[in-house]
Amino acid sequence: MVGWGAPVEVTSSRSEVVAIFGPTASGKTAAAELVAAALLTEVVSADALQVYRGLRILTNQPSRSTQLVAIRELSQEFSVGEYAELAHQEIDRLVAEHGVAVVSGGTGLYLRAALVDLELPPPAENGARTRCEAMYDEDPDAAFARLSQLDSAAASTVHRNDRRRVVRALELAESGSSLVPSRNRLWSADTRRPTTLVGIDVPRGELERRIRMRTAVMFERGVADEVRHVLARPISRTAEKALGLSELAELGPEHAQERLVARTRRYAAYQQKWMRRLDGIVMIDGDRSPKEVAGDILDLVRAR
Repeated sequence: MVGWGAPVEVTSSRSEVVAIFGPTASGKTAAAELVAAALLTEVVSADALQVYRGLRILTNQPSRSTQLVAIRELSQEFSVGEYAELAHQEIDRLVAEHGVAVVSGGTGLYLRAALVDLELPPPAENGARTRCEAMYDEDPDAAFARLSQLDSAAASTVHRNDRRRVVRALELAESGSSLVPSRNRLWSADTRRPTTLVGIDVPRGELERRIRMRTAVMFERGVADEVRHVLARPISRTAEKALGLSELAELGPEHAQERLVARTRRYAAYQQKWMRRLDGIVMIDGDRSPKEVAGDILDLVRAR
């Protein structure tokens, strides 16, 4: 197997992008860093919350230099459309300079946005979100009925109790757009550049052990103080979605730690469902050291 410090010839590959996806605590970040080092390139993050400064511990930001990490203030909103534009720029730059880019993350939509030219819905018109939120809060059933009338395709993809998505679908429908693209490239095998897509698969029991261990380390490193500092400042709706932020704000450290483990476990299960729906993905056994996982990924890249 090829690992850290692999010879330069591993860079000869038809793949211009090596994309590594996996659930939280699967070891994808460490493996991606080793792969990037061997390929003499850099990692582009595909994580929706690592874009924010001030959440280094809570969002497990990598210690090594990684593109699209800590690039926005917590008070700033950030959309998948903005991310896609930046990710394409970074990937194109790395391919031009090094011949290959490594993309790593656990936010499935962001990973696809980095790899594909998705047909993304436009930003909401001024005042539309506030109006639609008020409509939903007054009568959720009436708001969902309005969505069904304007955009039945979107209504079929969201649950009437999912306030955020019903509001988003409604504001788009009222502006003449749709939450559902005419061409759904989200699950297709299409990519902007020749890509090797790898999934890190870890057995449930081992993943649970890693989640508990990583959560304990986060508390040892001072995640509770980090969150208190963050919540003393303005924070955007996007940043508020950071896993564990509400638990740490509302509960004591002991209860917050166990709640965070439970939420992380559920999120990891969701990520695994995403991973298995990605067309063309090659699964790699993640129940080994990062060096062994990276070695298998590099062998796969060289074979293509």
